[in-house]
Amino acid sequence: MYYKGIYHLFYQHNPYGPLWGNMTWAHSISYDLINWVHLDHALNPTDPFDINGCWSGSTTILPGEIPAILYTGVDGQNRQAQNLAVPKNLSDPLLIEWVKSAHNPIMTPVDGIDPNFYRDPTTAWQGPDKRWRVIVGSQMNGHGAAIMYTSEDFINWTRSGNPLHSSNKTEMWECPDFYPVSVKGEGSDKGTKYVLKASFSKQDHYVMGNYDPKTDNYVVDTDFMDRALQLRYDYGKFYASKTFLDSEKKRQVLWGWIEETDSESNDIEKGWSGLQSFPRTVSIGKSGKQLAQWPVKEIEKLRSEEVNIHDTELKGDGVLEVVGITASQADVEVTFSLPNFHAAEMIEQNLVDPQLLCRKNQASVRGLFGPFGLLVLASKDLTEQTAIFFRIFRSPRKYVVLMCSDQSRSSLSDKVEKTTYGAFVDVDPANETISLRSLIDHSIVESFGGEGITCITTRVYPKLAIDKEAHVYVFNNGTHHVKISRLSAWSMKEAQFLTHRKAPFS
Repeated sequence: MYYKGIYHLFYQHNPYGPLWGNMTWAHSISYDLINWVHLDHALNPTDPFDINGCWSGSTTILPGEIPAILYTGVDGQNRQAQNLAVPKNLSDPLLIEWVKSAHNPIMTPVDGIDPNFYRDPTTAWQGPDKRWRVIVGSQMNGHGAAIMYTSEDFINWTRSGNPLHSSNKTEMWECPDFYPVSVKGEGSDKGTKYVLKASFSKQDHYVMGNYDPKTDNYVVDTDFMDRALQLRYDYGKFYASKTFLDSEKKRQVLWGWIEETDSESNDIEKGWSGLQSFPRTVSIGKSGKQLAQWPVKEIEKLRSEEVNIHDTELKGDGVLEVVGITASQADVEVTFSLPNFHAAEMIEQNLVDPQLLCRKNQASVRGLFGPFGLLVLASKDLTEQTAIFFRIFRSPRKYVVLMCSDQSRSSLSDKVEKTTYGAFVDVDPANETISLRSLIDHSIVESFGGEGITCITTRVYPKLAIDKEAHVYVFNNGTHHVKISRLSAWSMKEAQFLTHRKAPFS
């Protein structure tokens, strides 16, 4: 949350080890979303209603500038319920200490709700009747649902007759999120769409639709799992995300959890596991049919050495190294154009799943237009490489742009996951340039295709291409040449992380 000039990040943490367990709410603060100070834990599993874990939840700013936490507690019988906590001292600008409500638990799994599938309350919002609304992730009759509750005082909650939304094509919804986004057009707002995100099957899916705050009726444009082109925040390693409203800069900011893809023994050896993604702004993409995400502007404060390449032809089978930057920590933006573009290869009708299409057509498989893109965290001889690239196909009705992240050669280690991810990008290659931005940070690569309408995050563990031995290349393995219209790349400095325990902060 953003509160009185400070960003607060609360996150799941095990204070006793790097593996899952003893779930506690850790607490860090920042003035710029980039450099952080770790504070004392905000919530610890010490009470009967949360003795087996303080699980996920959200914050809401109540009238009078009072922040409130709603979170899932797991009791002694492993039943999930929702609880409330507020700051102990509102005059403390850091909000270090939090007090759990004497009314906890304030929402319990009754009336047919399975106490094993009842968690992760959202940020609450007020309707025209001044009653608060909140949704809780659940599974009802084996299907995912967002159960809605309303309240006048934020303590006594009443379950609504119907969920805000549900789906018979999904299972349990974890970490639901619900928020408005403005639809822009011709210099003004054309209206508002409401985004409902649900985490299931290790993926973060979302739908958009129209919400009536008077009736709480939510009608989606296209429902979960209703078509081959699924709407997801990210098509890679990205889960259990949450957004918050940055009231100062009038933006919705998204965080995602990036899991490890190596072994638990490696987690134990290094003493930690799991990271947050770079914070991203969320807005409506130019088509109006899906969201666009982009790293927050503040990340550019970390940029140092800069390299630029303009109007450079990259012939088939061409590789060009981007020199002059620290390739293990870098921000790379590149825009491609396809001169003399003509018919691309036909897409196979039985390969409408983009991930399967990427697995079949990895970076080493030549096509007409593509693969072309970036080789990151690559060794000098390209023995190790993570390829983020585009490939152009045509269907009977239109051209199709495929974006892939190929980890098949990312590491010489055989003890790490090397999944290849894929998604389609809604751009017209005959009339538009194709853009790619990749943020590279040692073992994480977050890539944004088509100005952020398609995002893929990967987790890789090279053995050779680390620190100063890492390299970045632009490549084209298609038979037709492509043009690098513009490439800008920067080394990225280390962000600052400090620890603050009880002592005054200045």
